[in-house]
Amino acid sequence: MESLGNIIAYFIIALAIIVFSVMTVTTRKILRAATYLLFVLFATAGIYFQMGYEFLGAVQIAVYAGGILVLFVFAIFLTGKPGKDSEPLESQKKIVGLSAAVLTALVCGYALFTQVDMCMSLANQPIDVTINQIGSMLLSTEKFGYLLPFEAISILLLACIIGGVVIARKR
Repeated sequence: MESLGNIIAYFIIALAIIVFSVMTVTTRKILRAATYLLFVLFATAGIYFQMGYEFLGAVQIAVYAGGILVLFVFAIFLTGKPGKDSEPLESQKKIVGLSAAVLTALVCGYALFTQVDMCMSLANQPIDVTINQIGSMLLSTEKFGYLLPFEAISILLLACIIGGVVIARKR
């Protein structure tokens, strides 16, 4: 049985995720949007920690929250005036964006509610896998190993950072 404190903490964190997510997509200032997104990612890590997934919470903070710091650097380098307001969207673009958001919410809701039985049956089965085994499987060079894609993504991110610096120096 969950304690009342955990339930209250969950709802506070969930409310923070919702509020900061909405603020992320509605602000016109890029640095504020990145800051709000950083809060969303930290709150998501808080959910992981509350569920007892310390490793996943730490990865959430290290990878995604660390990635937001890179986003700050790109925002400063690649925008002429990072604090300047952008132009408002045309009404046609707002309608298309709202339609896409509603369609995405409907598809996610359908997927969520049609797969509940399968997820509940899988959740009741014991899983005998350790973090060491997951790490070894992810970073192996054997079949279903992800060492090569992991290294390719790290090189791609390095190229993006170097490209951002080069573009910023030309200005």
